[in-house]
Amino acid sequence: MDLYDVIHSRRDVRAQFTGAPIPDETLQRILEAAHAAPSVGLSQPWDFILIRNPETRAQFHQHVHHEREVFASSLDPVAAERFSHIKIDGILESTLSIAVTYDPARGGPAVLGRHAIADAGLYSVCLAIQNMWLAATAEGLGVGWVSFYREEFLGELLGVPAGIRPVAWLCLGPVTHWETTPDLERHGWRRRRPVEAAVHKERWPAM
Repeated sequence: MDLYDVIHSRRDVRAQFTGAPIPDETLQRILEAAHAAPSVGLSQPWDFILIRNPETRAQFHQHVHHEREVFASSLDPVAAERFSHIKIDGILESTLSIAVTYDPARGGPAVLGRHAIADAGLYSVCLAIQNMWLAATAEGLGVGWVSFYREEFLGELLGVPAGIRPVAWLCLGPVTHWETTPDLERHGWRRRRPVEAAVHKERWPAM
């Protein structure tokens, strides 16, 4: 696929996973693409935990759906009705789950380029996730980023050491298809801004 086709066809997949296996060589290419991401001070502060155990995934799924209920209870009735039709994860349906973590001590104590922006390491992890997502899309696989969880719960579930931050739980696997329109837009939750609304010249626009 052309790079721009990959970027624009990428979707946050929830309902289209088939559960079919991922060839080992394909998974390796995707992980190598993630690991090739740029990082502040060449710290490479990410780690990737591959999760296939059904029991672990079931425990995480239960936690995620508890957090879904917490969020739903905060909505007004109209928004709650709209939200009730939105699937938030593919944890049980996807072939594989990948937890991505951030180690702020990696490359320390003096990480070149991070002294003035403490979050630069976290940004680096997000770049690795984006690389993974685009590589998976190029391989014909779907990715879904699950965000309805508490970091403390996920850290304990996966035995993540203190000081290392869980950043993402990603669902990965073959899909039946990619939707042409993102799920939240299809369900009327949000509309995308045109690029013209996000581009400013020289300074933030005056109010």
